[in-house]
Amino acid sequence: MNKMNVQAEVQLKGQKAKEAARKLASLPTDVKNKALLNMAKLLEERTEEIIAANEIDMDAARKKNLSKALLDRLLLTPERISDMAEGLRALVALPDPVGEIISMWTRPNGLQIGKMRVPLGVVGIIYEARPNVTVDAAGLCLKTGNAVILRGGSEAINSNTAIVRIISQAAENAGVPEGAIQLIETTDREAVNVMLKANDFLDVLIPRGGAGLIQTVVNNATVPVIETGVGNCHVYVDDEADLEMATDIVVNAKTQRPGVCNAMETLLVHEAVAEKFLPMVARRLEEAGVELRGCEKTRRILTQIQVATKEDWATEYLDLILAIKVVKDMQEAIEHIHNYGTKHSEAIVTNNYQRARDFLQSVDAAAVYVNASTRFTDGYQYGFGAEIGISTQKLHARGPMGPKELTTFKYIIFGNGQIRT
Repeated sequence: MNKMNVQAEVQLKGQKAKEAARKLASLPTDVKNKALLNMAKLLEERTEEIIAANEIDMDAARKKNLSKALLDRLLLTPERISDMAEGLRALVALPDPVGEIISMWTRPNGLQIGKMRVPLGVVGIIYEARPNVTVDAAGLCLKTGNAVILRGGSEAINSNTAIVRIISQAAENAGVPEGAIQLIETTDREAVNVMLKANDFLDVLIPRGGAGLIQTVVNNATVPVIETGVGNCHVYVDDEADLEMATDIVVNAKTQRPGVCNAMETLLVHEAVAEKFLPMVARRLEEAGVELRGCEKTRRILTQIQVATKEDWATEYLDLILAIKVVKDMQEAIEHIHNYGTKHSEAIVTNNYQRARDFLQSVDAAAVYVNASTRFTDGYQYGFGAEIGISTQKLHARGPMGPKELTTFKYIIFGNGQIRT
């Protein structure tokens, strides 16, 4: 597809989305909820159709020798499709944020001034090979009265096309305006460039994916961007940790699903417990197929592992690889996180209450855990029904972005004839 055709496709879908957004802003909650239930039902009913499309993508991805982590992100199974449907049903149970009065006050002149939640408008999502994002993003945008334009990675084009065809049909059958859920179907990268500058119809862009994608969007977009984060996440095991608990947390944070942004990439261990703890956790990690890389102190204890370089400390592996560093105390662990972390998810394992509080206050991240796995940084796990991404910025939204994060507000003012003198 040539540049002009790509621009024409994006512009046409943008205009449809803008028209749909005006109607969505005042769409009753029961209509939106009915649409979400229809979407969930039809996803499950047409599972075979979705899996057939996904198999085409998976075959192509294997021929391209994509990593195991990326293949795992791309893969759809009946269980994963069922989980996607359940995420939509969970959204139905959540309050509709649109129209909520955040606050209201009365001025001395009798004016009543309030803040009311309203949709953002048209949301553009640019993401990589994760078809589940297609459903999560569409569901959350619909619940919050936003139209959405989806641009997934080329690796998932068949999966995404099938999913959007199904869920948009289900939504429209429930009374949602046409154009509320759309997919950019060209795999030409020029479509991304057009979206980055589409201020005439996009109100916000949300990139989801690796560091390269996110930085491309942040550095080149003229449309406002909510930055979702790369996850170079850490677990620090304190000298007052329950080491059995710490082992379970570390293994879960690294291996439960290594190809996602809230998986642990670096383990920090207090030197006072390193000789006891490292052999314990290394055995479990190696049984799970994790390749270990360590600092000099770590390698004196785990003599067979590779050397960790400065590059390792800064790497989001998204794979069964783990960097390990022995630190002299919690402060050194916090300094390491400050230098190499991406402000996503960080954890401490300790039974020392004061250290737990100090870690919570000192570590600058969207989610900070005490005695729990970083794998919980997830909209569904936080009770949001789903998420549109994990924001690592500090303006408007931070952490898992649920329904409220997909709204803004406007002031509403009630008077009885007041004029300004």
